[in-house]
Amino acid sequence: MAVTATPPATRPPAVRPSTAASRTGAVAVTAGLVLLVAALAVVDITQGTASVGPAAVFKALTGQADTADASVVIASRLPRMTAGILVGVVLGVAGAVLQAVSRNVLASPDTLAVNAGSYLALGLVGATGVSLPLLASSGVAFAGGLLAAAVVLALSGLGTGTVRLVLAGTALALGLNSVTEGLLLLFPEQTEGLYQWNQGSISQNGFDGVLQMLPIALLAVVGLLLTARRVDALALGDDAARGLGVPVRATRVTVVVLAALLSATAVTLAGPIGFVGLCAPALVRPLARRFKGFARARTVMPVAGLVGAGLVLGSDVLLRSLVPSDLAVAVPTGVVTSLVGAVFLVAMALRLRDTSGADAPDRLRIPSRTAFVVTLVVLVAVVVGVTIAGALLGDSTLLLGDVVNWSQGRAGQAVSFVLETRMPRVFAALCAGAALALAGTLVQAVTRNPLAEPGVLGVSGGAALGAVLLVTTVPVAGTWSVAGAAFAGAAATSVVVFGLAARGGYQQNRLVLVGIGVAAGTAALISLLIVLTDPFNATKALTWLSGSTYGRTMPDVLPVALVLALGLAVAVARRTELDLVSLDEDTPRLLGLRLSRARLGFLVVSVLLSATAVASAGTIGFVGLVAPHAARALVGRRHVRVVPVAVLLGAALVCTADLLGRTVIAPAQLGAGLMTAVIGTPYFLYLLVRSRR
Repeated sequence: MAVTATPPATRPPAVRPSTAASRTGAVAVTAGLVLLVAALAVVDITQGTASVGPAAVFKALTGQADTADASVVIASRLPRMTAGILVGVVLGVAGAVLQAVSRNVLASPDTLAVNAGSYLALGLVGATGVSLPLLASSGVAFAGGLLAAAVVLALSGLGTGTVRLVLAGTALALGLNSVTEGLLLLFPEQTEGLYQWNQGSISQNGFDGVLQMLPIALLAVVGLLLTARRVDALALGDDAARGLGVPVRATRVTVVVLAALLSATAVTLAGPIGFVGLCAPALVRPLARRFKGFARARTVMPVAGLVGAGLVLGSDVLLRSLVPSDLAVAVPTGVVTSLVGAVFLVAMALRLRDTSGADAPDRLRIPSRTAFVVTLVVLVAVVVGVTIAGALLGDSTLLLGDVVNWSQGRAGQAVSFVLETRMPRVFAALCAGAALALAGTLVQAVTRNPLAEPGVLGVSGGAALGAVLLVTTVPVAGTWSVAGAAFAGAAATSVVVFGLAARGGYQQNRLVLVGIGVAAGTAALISLLIVLTDPFNATKALTWLSGSTYGRTMPDVLPVALVLALGLAVAVARRTELDLVSLDEDTPRLLGLRLSRARLGFLVVSVLLSATAVASAGTIGFVGLVAPHAARALVGRRHVRVVPVAVLLGAALVCTADLLGRTVIAPAQLGAGLMTAVIGTPYFLYLLVRSRR
């Protein structure tokens, strides 16, 4: 009897203190977060170009300060601090509920392309020259963000894997941002200031914006809190939720709409503040495992909002502490949060395990030699045709006889001038497209990842960062200097990406997620450089980043042409090794191939190709993805066939994009990079849909 009586006597005291301690701990953590946000808010108020200390702030709040100090605090500092809190709260809540309903720890306004959709919607309105009040702008941003989120969720599928959702959101965001950047270049006066706004800044002129957005944010937060029980049921799985009587589809649609509304309020008030919606819920997640009080959505949402507010205010405080006050005014808060978020995404990628896979295996088929020869002949004819069209068409149309006379030195001055400026652009587009296609082929073979390409993996972003750093600091830098800077940037990012992904043998999910994180970090640094430089260099950098071949000369083409020749020689000479490396881990070793050395050699060549292509033609995305895929679909998997076909496809694609960009809306021009993004984004999303099926 003594043995059986022990459990009832000892069990309740063990359980009840644990539950009480959990609740007490949750309350203590919440109180600590409130105090942290309050402390950051006080510090943020005291920071700025004008010297206003805590005493002056207290006097201003109590009406005892002079007019100048009161004006600084009331009209600028307090609105900035309040906007930071509001933006952080709504983004934290939005990220928390999006992750809950999708059961995906990487869901957020950034990865669902909500910010990119809002940016494009506002860019379209700005390009028309229409000036909208703040509430109407919020409605436009809400519509654009909601539509983008719906597309991403439909393509990726809720709860079907973290990688597919991030890839779909990243690809769609790249395409939408490319369209928006095209609008910025075509309508510079109507969209003036939109690029700086897109980096995200909580600086305000008065309380008008905060007061107009606050009711919308409160309405959306209350709506989400009312759906909290249904969100908790969804966390158990769709079948379990239906068993509890929860309308799964209606709940998801409602939550996504309200989360998009929250994101729209933040975007309208402060521009896109990157990665807060991703980081805030992730920081709350460990608390939920330790304290049961944070296990439900109705408590997670407010706590995630507090963490979001702390992230935004903390980023602003950190920025103004490290950067001189007169310079900090020009640096958007979103740049800091994007850098923090990029590091956070890389760290999460190294810890995540996602077995859903993002690729679809290529069909095992070997086309006949005749089919390969016919394909090759047709592509050569296409490249020749595109080259001739590029030489003849433009702001002034020429005849084929003019080109023949020019090549023989018998053309007139006007024709010579046109062709001497046009032909380097054509050759730059051809060589850059071919180099990017070959780089993508090598990377996909080495990593055995059909979604890998220099742009997605951050290599192109690193090259762009190196080149933009030189362009904005040394505007008179020459061709070889820019190529060297691009190579240095590409080498640095490739070491980070491939070095981190090498743990575990270049797992597909880890490689892609690390690459996306590094690409986000380089994009934030590029934005910082453009914002801080003078307007002339900023326009030059933006034009260059759009993938423009404008102003290229034959010396600009020489580096990428030499590296392309080297890359082709290596790929053809080592075609058998390339086939073996793309098979699996064991077969190459059984045949005596030193796998690590082979991988390193091919990756070095791909980095060289990407860097020189970026240096000669700017940032051009998706060519390294589309060309190898199309080549394998046409001629099979053997690289002795894939390499020449992919190279010809890449050259034709970029040259066609460049031709369309400078002729369709002549005399205005669009960069080849913008055109290839518009072409490549649908194809990339199609690959994701195919892999899902």
